Amino acid sequence: MDITFYGVRGSIASPGPDTAGVGGNTSCVEVVCGRERIILDAGTGLRKLGDRMMAEGGLEATMLLSHQHWDHIQGIPFFVPAYIPTAKLRVFGGVNGVMSLRETLEHQMTAPVFPVRLDELGAQIDLCEVRSGQTFSIGNARVKAIKVNHPGGCFAYRIDYEGTSVVYATDTEHYACVDPALVTLAQGADVLIYDSQYTPEEYRGETGRSKVGWGHSTYVAGAELARTAGVGKYVLFHHDPSRSDAKVAEIEAKARALFGDSVAAREGMKIELRGQTLAMAA
Repeated sequence: MDITFYGVRGSIASPGPDTAGVGGNTSCVEVVCGRERIILDAGTGLRKLGDRMMAEGGLEATMLLSHQHWDHIQGIPFFVPAYIPTAKLRVFGGVNGVMSLRETLEHQMTAPVFPVRLDELGAQIDLCEVRSGQTFSIGNARVKAIKVNHPGGCFAYRIDYEGTSVVYATDTEHYACVDPALVTLAQGADVLIYDSQYTPEEYRGETGRSKVGWGHSTYVAGAELARTAGVGKYVLFHHDPSRSDAKVAEIEAKARALFGDSVAAREGMKIELRGQTLAMAA
């Protein structure tokens, strides 16, 4: 299993000199399990992944959308493989209670906000709605989805493949206790990618407006979940768009003091899982 980060920011893309080191693109993570390419979320980071797929010639993939807020789907209209007739894409997404998955993606690509409609894309695109507790296979990889705490609904995913595992739990707000559903999902996982958008002080409103109820979590809650679930590595994800590279590094250091194998997600970062062996590359 190879995990590569293409977009690590939350809420809105944030390019600029203060964020270039960590990266300014919104959520997009590639997980390669043998011959299967799984894409976690389709934020603005998806564009660069699509360019790489075009260059390498691999035009089949499965997308797992955590939810359909803009910062998690805005890369789709700029994902070049979606325009190629020989490309095959499966897109999984949860029911949001307002629109179907198809209606939501169509809504994003309608005039006057975008000139190309979803049904004008050339690729073969299959849309699949997922429900909490559902498990399904992608090749030899096994996926489980559960609903997590976020306005409008959101899904976390666990991917298991040949003795390796990754949990993707972004856009989830912690409770007063560690979320028991996430503990179960993440139990013994090699890698936990977890929403760590706020510091505890920001979350409580000590440095501005309270973020309680906004659907995001902190590095303290992430470290506690990682420790309770017995994961191998905790990856801080969905960085606040206003967070500078230096501030992300500060939070990363604080997380390591709570859970030793913690790292802040950065664009281009790669984690390779080979059985019991884990390697990282910048």
